[in-house]
Amino acid sequence: MALLLSFDTATSHLSVVLSEDARPLVWREDSTEKLSHAERLNVFIAEVMEEAGSGLKDLDAVAVGTGPGSYTGLRIGLSAAKGLCFALDKPLIGMGTLEVLLAQFLEEQEEQSPGAVLMPMVDARRMEVYTRTYGTDEKPLDATAPLILDAAWCDARARTGRTYVFGDGADKATALWQAYPAINYVPHVRPGIKGLARCADRYYREGRFGDLTYLVPEYGKPANVAQKRGAE
Repeated sequence: MALLLSFDTATSHLSVVLSEDARPLVWREDSTEKLSHAERLNVFIAEVMEEAGSGLKDLDAVAVGTGPGSYTGLRIGLSAAKGLCFALDKPLIGMGTLEVLLAQFLEEQEEQSPGAVLMPMVDARRMEVYTRTYGTDEKPLDATAPLILDAAWCDARARTGRTYVFGDGADKATALWQAYPAINYVPHVRPGIKGLARCADRYYREGRFGDLTYLVPEYGKPANVAQKRGAE
């Protein structure tokens, strides 16, 4: 039985969970919009381990969401995970945040339409999201990419079969989904404790560990950094 510490800091929702065989044991979550990940992540980790009566050396691995999502949030999460793994000499697991969202959705939703496709969405500001298409077997059907949510995309999507959209990226487009009943919008799905525990357990069983030196966040797209005129 693997004792795994998992957390995700890619979105405004902060989740930390200690799990065993995909079963959450102790957890902390913060769903406020204050983006206090830097202040609360390590506090949550300490509280979870203390409540469980376990030491960090008892862990079999540390798992972290690698994005796409907030540039700052991802750096906070991955730095914490790497620091723990380096200090404890434990394996590092890097999981895509869209995979965690998908796992959370599947834990919360008992059934989907046969042949449906599932599209977790992370907010990328304005009407843009990061997303990836999955089958109900959790296998990806395309690559992670930014997407602008508009009527043209919905028209094309509605003709291809039943689609489920969820995540904080989907939550900002409620008016759009109301016009397209063929697109199933599932509100308030976040990269939560059940999704983290499920994903981390699968990665651990499959031996899918990240390189402590070379694992980097999946930002989704390059940072939009403007250089002032005249700057070198």
